[in-house]
Amino acid sequence: MDKMKNKIIEKLRNVEKEYNIQILLACETGSRAWGFPSPDSDYDVRFIYKHHKDWYLSLSEKKDTIELMFDNNEMDLSGWDLRKTLNLLWKSNASLLERIQSPVVYIENQAFLEGIKNLATTCYSKIATMHHYLSMAKNMYGEVQQKEEVKLKKLFYALRTATACEWILEKETMPPIAFGIMLENLNFSTHFKEKINDLIALKATKSETYLHFQEKEINQYIEKIILKAENEAKSLPASKGQIEDLNSFFVKTLTP
Repeated sequence: MDKMKNKIIEKLRNVEKEYNIQILLACETGSRAWGFPSPDSDYDVRFIYKHHKDWYLSLSEKKDTIELMFDNNEMDLSGWDLRKTLNLLWKSNASLLERIQSPVVYIENQAFLEGIKNLATTCYSKIATMHHYLSMAKNMYGEVQQKEEVKLKKLFYALRTATACEWILEKETMPPIAFGIMLENLNFSTHFKEKINDLIALKATKSETYLHFQEKEINQYIEKIILKAENEAKSLPASKGQIEDLNSFFVKTLTP
């Protein structure tokens, strides 16, 4: 991992030079950040960047994303501009909330990360985040529920998003990106935790294409949570954030 980490950081520093930007946060997402990678899992690198202040002083719309692929798609780099990032935070975008919690960090501006995490606690909207995870859980579960054998990768995608739905219903905080944190802090039986941890260990030895026999107990859990989330989602509260706080943070971050 150290060799790959150095390679990723080198790519990111080259991106900074090529696009004349400063990366404020670069981290891993996907299965490597969730905590259940396969040996051949690719690297899903996500970053937040800023331009020089004058770049923002324009009436014209400018491209606010950077998308790059390397090494036969083994390494996927995707970046969001600071202004786009803060607009997504205002909407309690679940993908962004995951990124700022990633346990695998390549580049970090500590003041920026602390600041955006503080803003995230007030911008966090249970109803908006639930909409994201519930939609994903239903879609992912729809791909595996009727099959005798399923890709273990797909089963974990459905399980993780369903578990995030339960976290939203049971906890006051945004769902952690690390699946293991949710597993340990929700009210699962010891038996269920052991089953999941055994599957995580198995997935660590199998390729992304590995097919696994259906796990009825996991399916039952996913179905139960999807139904519960559908019944309770509309009554969840929205964000208590203030757009003025985001504007102030935006200006502060752009100021050297």
